[in-house]
Amino acid sequence: SQHHIQHSRKGTATNFFLQVIVDDLGNKLVYEFPISRWFAIDEDDGKIQRDVLVGGSQPTGIVYNVQIVTGNIRGAGTNSKIHIVMHGTKGLKNSGKVFLEGGKFERDLTDIFNVELAALLSPLSRVTIGHDNRGLSTGWYCEKVVVYCPFTGIEQTFPCSKWLDEKEGDGLIERELYEMVSLRQKRQKKHPWSLWIWTSDLPSAGTDADISFQVYGEKGKSDEIRLDNKTDNFEQGQVDRFMVELSDLGKLTKLRIWHEKRNPFGGWHLSKATLMKTLTKEKYTFPCERWLDSNEDDNEVVRELPATGELIAEPLVTVCTGTVGGSGTDASVFLNLIGDQGDTGDRDLINCKNNVNKFEKGSLDEFLIEAVAIGQIRRVRIGHDGKGGGSAWFLDKVIVREEGQAEANAVEFPCNRWLARNEDDGQIVRELLKESDISVTFEFYYTNYHIAVKTGDIPGGSSDSDVFVKLYGEKGDTSKMMLVVSANDLGNYFETGRVDIFTVETFDIGQINRLLIGHTNKGMRAGWFLDSVQILVPVHGKNYMFPSHRWLDEDEADGKTTVELYPSEILDVEQLINYEITVVTGDVVFAGTNAVVFIQIYGDKGKTEVITLESRSNNFERNTTEIFKIEAKDVGKIFKIRIGHNGAGIGSGWFLETVDVKHLIMALVPKEKKKEDKKKKKKKKKEEDEDEEGGEEMQEVVLTYHFPCSRWLAGGEEDGELVVELLPEDAEEMEVNTYEVCVFTGDMMGAGTDANVYINIYGENGDTGERCLKNSDNINKFEGGQEDVFIVTAVDLGPLKKLRIRHDNSESYSSWYLDRVEIVDTKEDTTYYFPCNRWLAVDEDDGQIARELVPVDEAFMRKDDDDEGTSGTLGLEQKSMSTTYTLKIKTGEKKYAGTDSNVFAILFGENDDTGAIIQHHPCIMVASLLLAKYQNFKKICMSPTGIINLKACKNYKNKFEQGMINEFTVEAVDLGDLVKVRIGHDNSGGERTYCPKTNKAVIYISTALYKKNKLFFSESGGSSGWFLDWIDIDAPSQGQRMRFPCGRWLDKGEDDGATVRDLYPADLQTEFYTPCE
Repeated sequence: SQHHIQHSRKGTATNFFLQVIVDDLGNKLVYEFPISRWFAIDEDDGKIQRDVLVGGSQPTGIVYNVQIVTGNIRGAGTNSKIHIVMHGTKGLKNSGKVFLEGGKFERDLTDIFNVELAALLSPLSRVTIGHDNRGLSTGWYCEKVVVYCPFTGIEQTFPCSKWLDEKEGDGLIERELYEMVSLRQKRQKKHPWSLWIWTSDLPSAGTDADISFQVYGEKGKSDEIRLDNKTDNFEQGQVDRFMVELSDLGKLTKLRIWHEKRNPFGGWHLSKATLMKTLTKEKYTFPCERWLDSNEDDNEVVRELPATGELIAEPLVTVCTGTVGGSGTDASVFLNLIGDQGDTGDRDLINCKNNVNKFEKGSLDEFLIEAVAIGQIRRVRIGHDGKGGGSAWFLDKVIVREEGQAEANAVEFPCNRWLARNEDDGQIVRELLKESDISVTFEFYYTNYHIAVKTGDIPGGSSDSDVFVKLYGEKGDTSKMMLVVSANDLGNYFETGRVDIFTVETFDIGQINRLLIGHTNKGMRAGWFLDSVQILVPVHGKNYMFPSHRWLDEDEADGKTTVELYPSEILDVEQLINYEITVVTGDVVFAGTNAVVFIQIYGDKGKTEVITLESRSNNFERNTTEIFKIEAKDVGKIFKIRIGHNGAGIGSGWFLETVDVKHLIMALVPKEKKKEDKKKKKKKKKEEDEDEEGGEEMQEVVLTYHFPCSRWLAGGEEDGELVVELLPEDAEEMEVNTYEVCVFTGDMMGAGTDANVYINIYGENGDTGERCLKNSDNINKFEGGQEDVFIVTAVDLGPLKKLRIRHDNSESYSSWYLDRVEIVDTKEDTTYYFPCNRWLAVDEDDGQIARELVPVDEAFMRKDDDDEGTSGTLGLEQKSMSTTYTLKIKTGEKKYAGTDSNVFAILFGENDDTGAIIQHHPCIMVASLLLAKYQNFKKICMSPTGIINLKACKNYKNKFEQGMINEFTVEAVDLGDLVKVRIGHDNSGGERTYCPKTNKAVIYISTALYKKNKLFFSESGGSSGWFLDWIDIDAPSQGQRMRFPCGRWLDKGEDDGATVRDLYPADLQTEFYTPCE
């Protein structure tokens, strides 16, 4: 019933076009095996062997994706000819010997092949791998073989890890490999289809463009599939056949087909396209008989072809550009209409009906979008390519009027935002909702996906091409999104060994099950080695890992520039929610500020971290309203916020009018009454009718908190404070309180300090946040034996529980001996006593410059200072209320792993942390997706707030050297179980270097970069970059030792450029033992 035929590729003319006829003389039968395809590596699909079916039926080709991984040991590669035999279930069928042509089989390289067979063998029982033992370097070390069959969706891994070499091991050059079942993965099933493209027999009907298509069915849509034109396809009067793989789409409804060439010779006249499912012979024909040409017909290069009947619609789309300065754009704009029954795909808005110069300031540009009917339009996705000097665009709205609809019934999709890399949130693509839906849906139904793309650390792995990604989830899929605006902004994207992080905002697609990633194959160095992709979705509490470790290059591996990836692991991370913060700056003279503004939200479930409110636009100008979307912890019912700025810059004073905070909650709402016909109503029982009349149901609704302010946050205005705590409007339970803070400095020599001192007071109802103690009743503060009194205004804290006090070590005489702190609650007329009697100094005691103090009974304070028993009892009481942590920090073994920067750490527990650092947007989440940089934190007056400065090492004077383990001791009060550690450095250990050409430009680079690139010579030593291996934290009083793995650079010139990372405990490496008293 079938033949397997191939040739050896030997000789000067190896290409041939074949038909086979077999004459069975004994039975007087003639068998015809029509092929009509090339056996040539540079024609058709490049195959030189095929399975051929008898009788003229179309081939039922099953494609197997075969990955051959060569080991990473010396001499592993081979020049021999590799072959494989795939054995079916129970070994009853096999593929025969298939030679894997075109592979490199070099050390630590993966070669990928697509093998087309007539038989369905998956799942395989085993594979046979071997070579012909010919060539200069015949021996080969095979690591493993991976086989994926799209038809069954099964990917199988067959480990080898042995030599196929007559001179190594057992001398075998062919081995049978068996599957490691634990590594089997189930992917989306895809069925083989045959596609025929008929190019019209008209003058100049052919094209040299690559053709792309997408198929829609009752169950969804296919991926975008590209049909390359390397072998002179799509010529005048020609029929071209392709084998394609499509997921189960149900009954097909339409086909979209297009090309991207708009030059004079790119035009194409398509007669028709036919799709046939090769296993069931189910066939669909899509007539076209139109030009896809920028200079013919309607000048469009995309067509939508219905599977049955005339279902073409032409909605009129009006794009309204805003009127703010610089609103217009010269970039290429595209649009996608998304309806109940599908979408139009991304359409380039080129052929404007009413304007020659499109998308100018204040213009209304009209376009007709020819498409198969998609039902009621729900969303509009619009964006541009970000190219050109004037690409920034302020989009007011999009108006869609469906064919035959009155103008008054047109639907508006408001935007009123920038699509610009350097404005707003930096996004250049947005999804818009109907105006009638906005009050219900808001921004909260849009989800941020933080995508970290790691380029492989191999020679030539970087790419200059534009990279795109498409995500597929349980609720739907995104459009193809270009990754053009990086959140960590490394300059050149997709460089060797680097991690580029992108934040895209789109409709919630639910749990991600796969992604498609690739590039446009344009640029001087288009080829790209993709190592991995990670996607963090904070509002879902998920972090997805997508390993790749393969080339996306026309000249490498299987020649593909796109790849479909499936998650190897889905990690649970801290789940956050979306908040929308609306800040109104007052309409008074000099009301605006250029300082860094931050906010912290408090609720009955806890508090968020301190988060900066920033975007790429010029924020907080006089009489302006800014809206920020942030991802943060769900704090429950909000009872206060703290907002302020760092006072940086000239004229930093700010007049804040109001703040609104919105977020989604689940609430009981009245049920919507459903309209039903009278016959159905009569059949209902009376009880059911009564239930339908009333009742409530749980739904997501938007809850808004309004915080009036109408005051200055400025050093020279009102009370001079830069931070204010605000209560929501109509709040009855809480009120503002005043605390009198008395700080007593010790009276020994050198006890005073000139550094800036900060305090954070904790009570049962939250904390004050860190406040700078600057306005004392003494001109010279914190002198030896002196009492300084300060006033702190905050929302009432209830009974006080502890305080954290520190200084910033900023002056020459920073060391400070703190005797005690007394706090008077003026509302309750109660005094709390917080004894310390310790140094806050890097060169005294334990080297810490921050202390957590707990209140004690007044009786302890009244005892004679010489009463050693009382002093000892006091020390034991304070000790019992705090926990001592021993931190062991391992610097990696990599070259230049050590750092001379100042390192800090923050411990986060279930109840509290050792000091909140300012959190920048997008939020700091997991170590793989950190976007914060500590150098930005230094701009904020209150940062680093109460962090642990790792200066006083217990075992080494020169800390954080290559391979070194440094030990530190930290004390904290009531943290609860540790959940994460934030660690980073201030990037202060860089070298001062000069450009050898000009001898003028002074820059700072890491030692590793200097020594790798040899671009600069150094004036002074020092290294800022740091490779952190892990952190061990031991809490003897809790009987617990935890490991927080890192294994990454904290270096602006390596990895993702982050100098701060959040680390989480490895559960399997946590040790428990009997607590020590």
